[in-house]
Amino acid sequence: MPGYLTTHILDTARGCPAQGIKIALYRISGDSHRKLVEMETNANGRTDTPILPDTNFKTGGYELIFFAGDYLRAAGLVQEDLLFLDQIPIRFGMSDPDAHYHVPLLLSPFGYSTYRGSWSFLHRPRRQLVPVIRACGWSV
Repeated sequence: MPGYLTTHILDTARGCPAQGIKIALYRISGDSHRKLVEMETNANGRTDTPILPDTNFKTGGYELIFFAGDYLRAAGLVQEDLLFLDQIPIRFGMSDPDAHYHVPLLLSPFGYSTYRGSWSFLHRPRRQLVPVIRACGWSV
């Protein structure tokens, strides 16, 4: 199965998915930024479709920009004109042409976190999974 990219945003200050946040995806190559798509999160804090579907997937450098400022204001989490966090850029690389890459954002008014998450590792052969399972302290 060809690779693809998904994302979602969780509002850690209110403990819920962050609906209505605009997200832009850019392809990065050297000094070049090329916008590929712009989407908005739904009630589950996710985009309705993969932000980069398998039909358009290519390995390389990318940047997601999360436009969090309007959401934080509308949610009543900030009142300042000049926000501590407004647009949040996450730059990352995707090297496996067959992987599901998932880049979530955990958001609060004064901090954020991200990581690479997905269940795609479960589709790997057992011999590749056993070391991961043991490293987590689980029995096989």
